[in-house]
Amino acid sequence: MTYLRRYLFVLVGLFMLSSCSKFSKLQKTGTQQEKYNAALEYYKKGDYYKAGLLFEELIPLLKGGMEAELAEFYNAYCQYHQGIYSMSQYLFKKFYDTYARSEYAQEAFYMHAFSLYKDSPPAHLDQSNTMTAITALQDFINRYPDSPFEEECSKYILELRRKLELKAYEKAKLYYKISDFQYYSLKSAVIAIENFQKDFPDSGYNEELAYLKVDAQYNLAKSSLPDKQKERFSDVLKFYRAFVDKYPNSKYGRDAEKLYTESQKELERILKLEEEMQKLREQRDNAPNAPARISTSGAQPK
Repeated sequence: MTYLRRYLFVLVGLFMLSSCSKFSKLQKTGTQQEKYNAALEYYKKGDYYKAGLLFEELIPLLKGGMEAELAEFYNAYCQYHQGIYSMSQYLFKKFYDTYARSEYAQEAFYMHAFSLYKDSPPAHLDQSNTMTAITALQDFINRYPDSPFEEECSKYILELRRKLELKAYEKAKLYYKISDFQYYSLKSAVIAIENFQKDFPDSGYNEELAYLKVDAQYNLAKSSLPDKQKERFSDVLKFYRAFVDKYPNSKYGRDAEKLYTESQKELERILKLEEEMQKLREQRDNAPNAPARISTSGAQPK
């Protein structure tokens, strides 16, 4: 059995060596037509690497005609089948721009958009490519509303938007998680949640984030300087009312209500302090030996 395995291994090695030598010889001495025919044959067999090498070599040499068109079209597919989506999207778009009247033009534009979709990174990474993919898919739908690919494009757009939604949610949660340690993260958490609510009004994450906005604003108010606290505790009450109006039976309701009650107490304390300070100012101004107040008109006191 061991001998048979070794024998098969040697045969496979010899076959691969022979194949490589044949391909190298074709690259060096083959005619343009031989290379073109071989590229098509490699493509049909699924050897997209070798087919792509030959097509790339041939494209600058082919001057118009069906062979040039097919060489560019198949070369784009060679990159796609190898998973090189950044290159395939570029080549499909280039084909569409060059051969806009081709029978393959619609398919090329779709594959341009689909390659961008395939090149969209995971949600935790930068989503610039995802935005580009959504734009390309929507452009395809706008240009070819009756295309058989239209339904797929709509499905991919929804999938990519869910990825953007998850990215925005994780970003807001990240600011919230580190907000106990950084004052500016509290402000960023509130802003990120508000942006999320505007961009994804129907998201299933909005109930949780609406509560977290109340919590983040409360902690922001607590950690603020005294002259900012009145405004920021008032915002806690505003955010809480919006939360309760939209989610009256929320599982976060009890916790949110505690923050609302504490914020009310803080506002009462601040208002009471303001009243006391006002009384002290009035007493000082009305005291018999109080210094004359400077007139706001600029005239000197008598």
